[in-house]
Amino acid sequence: MNLCRNINWYNPALSLLIIMLAGPVSCDWSATMVLISTEMGDITVEIYPEKAPVTAKNFLTHVENGDYTNSVFYRVVRMDNQPQNKVKIEVIQGGLFHDEVVDTIPQIIHETTQKTRILHTDGVISMARNEPGSASTEFFICIGDQPSLDYDDNRNPDGQGFATFGKVVSGMEVVRAIQALPDEGQYLKEQVLISEISRITNQ
Repeated sequence: MNLCRNINWYNPALSLLIIMLAGPVSCDWSATMVLISTEMGDITVEIYPEKAPVTAKNFLTHVENGDYTNSVFYRVVRMDNQPQNKVKIEVIQGGLFHDEVVDTIPQIIHETTQKTRILHTDGVISMARNEPGSASTEFFICIGDQPSLDYDDNRNPDGQGFATFGKVVSGMEVVRAIQALPDEGQYLKEQVLISEISRITNQ
């Protein structure tokens, strides 16, 4: 996020005159925000293109192309539904869901958390993948801190972690409500419709 640079004027009177003539001065924070509109409520996410340029650009391109219209949240992972995993996590996963669709979409290179420095903390959004470099459209949101999903940790045998690119700034109550829905083998019995993901214009 870009910040306005503070300017110390040498002459206070000159500074006052310039402010009076120029009128109100605004700061362009250049935040990139998206709204995930679901049938259970809205989730607002801040995207970090400066920290994760490849992953953020990929996600925003799909947003702008309307690829997430009528997509779904379909997978929930809780402490009680992953008995076979020694390292447990808590997330919800969404996207296009159908492999025959997802497999036709170009994949992106893997940006690790070692590079982006965006760790898998509560509310962080990250890309789902199989092997490194296989992410395309599917994403997940962390519920609580999930350090085992970071680079050089132990959820994945390859140690590369997952590619983070933003964070929920409002709507975590919706995320938690989705996570609590009935599932079978981590897949929701009734998927949650994402009517669209849209970019929010900077105010």
